Amino acid sequence: MPATLMDGKALATRVREEVRRDVADLGHVGLATVLVGEDPASQVYIRLKHEASTAAGIDPLDTRLPADAAEDDVLEVVTRLNDDNAVDGILVQTPLPEQIDEARVMRAIDPVKDVDGLHPLNAGQLFFGRETFVGATPAGVMRLLDEYRIPVAGARAVVVGRSLIVGRPLAMLLLHANATVTICHSRTEELAVHTLGANILVAAVGRPGLITPDLVKDGATVIDVGITRTDAGLVGDVAPEVAEVAAFLTPVPGGVGPMTIAVLLANAVRAARYRSGLLAFPHI
Repeated sequence: MPATLMDGKALATRVREEVRRDVADLGHVGLATVLVGEDPASQVYIRLKHEASTAAGIDPLDTRLPADAAEDDVLEVVTRLNDDNAVDGILVQTPLPEQIDEARVMRAIDPVKDVDGLHPLNAGQLFFGRETFVGATPAGVMRLLDEYRIPVAGARAVVVGRSLIVGRPLAMLLLHANATVTICHSRTEELAVHTLGANILVAAVGRPGLITPDLVKDGATVIDVGITRTDAGLVGDVAPEVAEVAAFLTPVPGGVGPMTIAVLLANAVRAARYRSGLLAFPHI
């Protein structure tokens, strides 16, 4: 029996409606994005984030710098946005050009405005299980699992990919939800040894068709985070044939992608609540 497709678009629509109501209650929420360079994919992501922000009543602010911008130029923009009282959340689009120390830029963002959850304070809060901001994609995956009532506690979960923005934080969220978690990556030997035991399998590496049916346990839940643009359109890390093996599967497009943008907007609302004192933020 073919897998049940997990409709991220429908769930994201509900989340965005919640955000729209929350923004109306708050009166104002401002979300600033910073894009360095002209990467086509990043430009598309920024455009979609701004369109979604506007539709939800969030005030978007777009700052763009050339690809050869100096690190100090980026830090100056971040400092200005930190000091701007009309800005509740800041998102610096990654990856950044090689001349810029990405970690230094993330450390420069005011942690109360860090909607990507990459500042060390927010990453540390996730480590301790006291989440403040968590990246939109891993948080979106957890909401999808909850929406479809996928058992996480006690499950064996395998995350293929160890990026700072998806793989690692998602592994931590699954661990806090009492899954037994394995992280696989480019140096993992005999990938099937790990994936075939997974009740929940997450692919987040950006390699089209990496996960084939022979790597998937019968009846598993498969979450496809990878999105690659090809001549045939958007494709994920999971081969289409996996739908004949898995019990649940996120499609590409229409699965995790819509949830990423929706949860980002929810993070902006959370930032506004922290800044207004409606939520207590753990400054150190």
